[in-house]
Amino acid sequence: MQPFAGLLCLMVMTRWAAPEGFAEFVRGRHSDLLRFAHVLCGDRYLAEDLVQDALERAGMAWRRIERQDNPEGYVRKTITNRYLNQIRVMKRERLMDSPPETGTPQMEMPDENLRRLLAGLPRQQRAVIVLRYYLDYSEAQIAETLGCSTGTVKSNASRAMAKLREALIAVKEGAW
Repeated sequence: MQPFAGLLCLMVMTRWAAPEGFAEFVRGRHSDLLRFAHVLCGDRYLAEDLVQDALERAGMAWRRIERQDNPEGYVRKTITNRYLNQIRVMKRERLMDSPPETGTPQMEMPDENLRRLLAGLPRQQRAVIVLRYYLDYSEAQIAETLGCSTGTVKSNASRAMAKLREALIAVKEGAW
């Protein structure tokens, strides 16, 4: 006789039900968040992962986030922080460029040179440039999002713009 023959084991699966406000937020802002993440990291698949991770975290804390009256800012900050911390968190090789299946439609940046130039910047400088010129954030908003001082934001922006200027000159001269 088996020791657990008389024991009835029940597994109860629970499913998390998203609050209606969260579901509406995702439906309304998902594509904008994907575009933001794609501009930030330059990789479509990483952008999808960043947005998924940020929305997962936001969904679990939605009631608290919604009370703060800026859920999109919270999600964008999460995307930015996850991107900046990616090297420490995910020390593994990059995935292949062309997966066997396709998910969402291809998101391409309108200017391939701009994509390459942004990809050449260090992560912190790239984040500052994207937050400043793609989202039109002020230096104070960028500092709050990145958790640094406005002086750090200014120096990162200055260094990034200098690198972009140099690279643009090289592109115009045909040396790139």
